[in-house]
Amino acid sequence: MVDCDVKDLGLAARGALRSAWAERDMPVMRSIRERFEREQPLAGTKIAACLHVTTETANLMRTLQAGGADVWLCASNPLSTQDDVAADLVSNSRIPVFAIKGEDHTTYYNHILAVLRARPQITMDDGADLVSTLHSESADLLDDIVGGTEETTTGVIRLRAMAADGVLRYPIVAVNEAMTKHLFDNRYGTGQSTLDGVIRATNVLIAGRVFVVAGYGWCGRGLAMRAKGHGADVIVTEVDPLRALEAVMDGFRVMTMGEAAPIGDIFVTATGNIHVIRAEHFAEMKDGAIVANTGHFNVEIDIPALEDMAVSRREARELVEEFLMSDGRRIHLLAEGRLVNLSAAEGHPASVMDMSFANQALSVEYLVKNGAGLAPQVYDVPGDIDQTVARLKLAALETDIDVLTPEQVEYLAGWQHGT
Repeated sequence: MVDCDVKDLGLAARGALRSAWAERDMPVMRSIRERFEREQPLAGTKIAACLHVTTETANLMRTLQAGGADVWLCASNPLSTQDDVAADLVSNSRIPVFAIKGEDHTTYYNHILAVLRARPQITMDDGADLVSTLHSESADLLDDIVGGTEETTTGVIRLRAMAADGVLRYPIVAVNEAMTKHLFDNRYGTGQSTLDGVIRATNVLIAGRVFVVAGYGWCGRGLAMRAKGHGADVIVTEVDPLRALEAVMDGFRVMTMGEAAPIGDIFVTATGNIHVIRAEHFAEMKDGAIVANTGHFNVEIDIPALEDMAVSRREARELVEEFLMSDGRRIHLLAEGRLVNLSAAEGHPASVMDMSFANQALSVEYLVKNGAGLAPQVYDVPGDIDQTVARLKLAALETDIDVLTPEQVEYLAGWQHGT
């Protein structure tokens, strides 16, 4: 028997069908998997992965396994697991998986500890909960670690803080910083999947609504773009003057959250920070306001403040909690304030995760080869890996690009040519 803790192994057949459907749209991962099968660059490597357990992740796990790795997987968020996919990986690929959608806090961290039983040489993280748990509760395993990867903005922020404090014990490649990740996954993936989550949870019409996006990083840009495409009147809130100016130039209204609170219909946070929507904002929101988060952790919305302000609460529909204020206004919180695109929908489309997870697979290969010689810091994805992923994606799209001529190479390398 494969060591695991999943909801129901009887769901495996459905998970296999869905994972196969995603694989159709992941040609870069297919090409990497084929090479990994031939070359076995990960032979004998134990990997502990803390990622969203989705159909796309299943294809990443199988790619690593094809390269010779022994992979153990747990969830990186209590609500993001697709239970049929977890069952498929256990039953059909013999991969130990510890993930159940809706698991409580204790179970979530017990699952992280479970994957550490593998005594990994490589960690893969999405949010840095695995790395922080390893450092705080399983420090005896750190000497075995060669390196790790981190998938998302929030995790990179945490890991850079650990490195700055001098407590990070091994090198981490920040996959999130790859151009083929944040330009496409964060922008186009988050933009589409977040709207998908809001619509699936509420079934509201986006057109004509005042849609407030908190944060104009790559995720916020994508969300604002897609909401505008659906016909929403989009407002952006920001703390960074450059990003705020960019949002203005992109055609969005920019204001403070205090100014947006009374006029917004739908609010989505995408900042990676804490308490972006607070009590003073809830106090001004109109009746029926919808509040959601697409950042990694459920701290961007001050949920305890909302709970304290409400005179009652109820489940209005699945993944929609209605808070009744003393003046009769109702505020609706989606998916417990957790990342709505994975909690209420299926996460990013496979075609963008194809690039993100290609960076993951190639970064793991890079760490197996080079990790022992790297200092315990946070590193960007090597440029040649980013370029390789882009070229493979273009090839899959049957798209050709120009190549510099020798004359052009010489011109760009020189300084003699003037006006």
